[in-house]
Amino acid sequence: MHALIVTSHPNQDAHTHRVADRLVQGIISTGHHTAEQADLAAEGFDPRFMLSDHQHFNGLAAVSQDVLAEQQRLDRADALVLVYPVYWWSFPAQLKGWIDRVFIAGWAFDEQDGRIVKRLSHLPVHLVAIGAADTRTYLRRGYFASMRNQIDQGIFDYCGAPVVTSELLLSGDEGYPESHYLLAQQLGQRVFAHQE
Repeated sequence: MHALIVTSHPNQDAHTHRVADRLVQGIISTGHHTAEQADLAAEGFDPRFMLSDHQHFNGLAAVSQDVLAEQQRLDRADALVLVYPVYWWSFPAQLKGWIDRVFIAGWAFDEQDGRIVKRLSHLPVHLVAIGAADTRTYLRRGYFASMRNQIDQGIFDYCGAPVVTSELLLSGDEGYPESHYLLAQQLGQRVFAHQE
């Protein structure tokens, strides 16, 4: 099986990239699966929902080539893994823009007779968020629950993509940063466990 791991961080030496790399190593170490990394920052993906995107949404234009390429990359995947730093209790703007532009009507979902048809039930999702605050802050303020509502439910459930893993790694975690790398490796080894 094949996993697509998507990151969005401009610093190639960032903890986010190291976690993603270890996750990929975990997937490949099983000897049965492959992985592709999509580094939106390095690839220069344009996250802006532009006039052409709006025209497509209204049925006035075809899907742009950059969006089509991302959809094709996702179509080749048996699982999607997002590894991202938490910015303002959500995705970085570039990753959110990738969702806005790629997970569109006609591909991720449809509307028929006033109801939503979820089209991504075949695409299990694994989320690995990396934050700087401590666990008490996330729990006291309800931030992680809010992120799960917004991302797990509001985006992926809306499209029918089941969220299998939703992890929050924090800089205050015991054994940081090595504990994050170990967990990422283990997550990678289990990405397809529910499908085997």
